[in-house]
Amino acid sequence: MNLDFSQIVPYIPFMLKGIWVTLQLVFVALILGFVLGTLIAIVKIMNNKVLRFLADAYTSVFRGTPLILQLMIIYFAVPQLTGYDIPTFLAGVLAFGLNSAAYISEIIRAGIQAVDKGQMEAAMALGIPYKPAMKDLILPQAMKNILPALMNEFITLTKESAIVSTISYMDLMRRAQVVGSDIYRNFEPLLFVGLIYYLLVMGLTVIGRKIEKRLRQGD
Repeated sequence: MNLDFSQIVPYIPFMLKGIWVTLQLVFVALILGFVLGTLIAIVKIMNNKVLRFLADAYTSVFRGTPLILQLMIIYFAVPQLTGYDIPTFLAGVLAFGLNSAAYISEIIRAGIQAVDKGQMEAAMALGIPYKPAMKDLILPQAMKNILPALMNEFITLTKESAIVSTISYMDLMRRAQVVGSDIYRNFEPLLFVGLIYYLLVMGLTVIGRKIEKRLRQGD
């Protein structure tokens, strides 16, 4: 095995810039997924059968098809139908955000249903409308229970974000591919970027464990 990491040294700043590019995409996609996922979760526990069916169908489609397929449809197929060329960042955010919303909706739904039903019944008995009771009483308790699961979703998004390299978004993975093409050596830049991904995931995992520990101490 002939490894020569000296050749990637001049490219290290270029590859390190991919950390922020990657995290920026993940952060925005997670916010979109959280907002949309919360709305879908609330719809899933409503009594409206039509809306519940649509919410379940949304979740089924996005959880039942490959993420890379969803990304390709948004980036390549939608412009074919609309005539609008979607920027790589927007395509990535939409694909990851819409996909993440399906998973987050299930996390939040489970969190809401884990809250004692008597609390909502008590709020209704006191004359508190459904929406304020859900927003001020039920959701805060549910969020406390699901924060570790949301952190896991964040970690998963960070790892899966490498898929956006397939549409030439200049994230960590794409930058490693560019360097590999430039120096005609792929193992070294891919190994370097793989180490960065590992450190990012391990850092997020430690943060998630600390959050979970703090939540347990607060119980």
